[in-house]
Amino acid sequence: MAKENILIVDDEEDVLELVQFNLEKDGYKTETAVSGEEALKKAKAKRPDLIILDLMLPGIDGLEVCKRLKSDSKTENIPVIMLTAKSEESDIVTGLELGAQDYITKPFSPKVLIARVRRILQKTIAHDLEKIPVKIHELIIDPARHEVLIKNKPVELTFTEFSILYTLAKRPGLVFTRYQIVDSIRGEDYLVTDRAIDVQIVSLRKKLGACGKYIETVRGIGYKFKD
Repeated sequence: MAKENILIVDDEEDVLELVQFNLEKDGYKTETAVSGEEALKKAKAKRPDLIILDLMLPGIDGLEVCKRLKSDSKTENIPVIMLTAKSEESDIVTGLELGAQDYITKPFSPKVLIARVRRILQKTIAHDLEKIPVKIHELIIDPARHEVLIKNKPVELTFTEFSILYTLAKRPGLVFTRYQIVDSIRGEDYLVTDRAIDVQIVSLRKKLGACGKYIETVRGIGYKFKD
C-alpha cells in the first residue's frame, strides 16, 4: 500500500538529506524544497499529506510560509511539523498558534521525528474518516456539514442531538452506555445524569419521526442504533 507523500522544507542540504533518507526508509514518499517560495509553490501544485518545515529559510521564512498555508483553503488542512534550530518559547508558541501540529528543535533524533510523523498522519486519517457521511436506510448524517436528511429533507437538530445520533449511527449494532455517549461527545470530565441523556433521546426520536425507531433502548445498559 502506498505511503503518504511528505514535503520537506529546509535550506540545509545535510538536514534535508537526513530527513529524506529516514522518511523514505520508513516507506514514505518525499519531495523537497529549499526556500519558502518553492515550498508554497509545491504545496499548492501537489498537495502533500504533511509538511516538515524549517523556520529559518531564505526569502519567506517558515512562520510566514505556515501562515500562508493555513490561510489558503487549498492547503489549510495540511498538517505541519516545524523543525528548526530556533528553540525560544516565543517561537514555539507562535508556530503552534499559526496552526502547526508539532514543533521539533535541532539537533533532533530521526526516530523521534518519524514517530511524530506517524502520530500526526494517523490522527489526520482518523479525523478525515470522521467526516464521512453515514447512510442507513433513508437517513443520511453528514458530519462535515452538520446536516441530517431523511428522504433528502433536512431535519433540524441541536448540537447535542446531532452528536448523539452520529455517535450511535456510525457504529450500528454496538450498545453504548449513557456515560459512553457523554464521553464521545463532551469528554470524560463532563458531568451529566442518566436522565439528561434520556431526555435528549426522547427529543431526538421525536424529531426523526419514523426513523426514531432505529434508536433502540437496551434495558439496564443504554442505547444502540438498529443496523
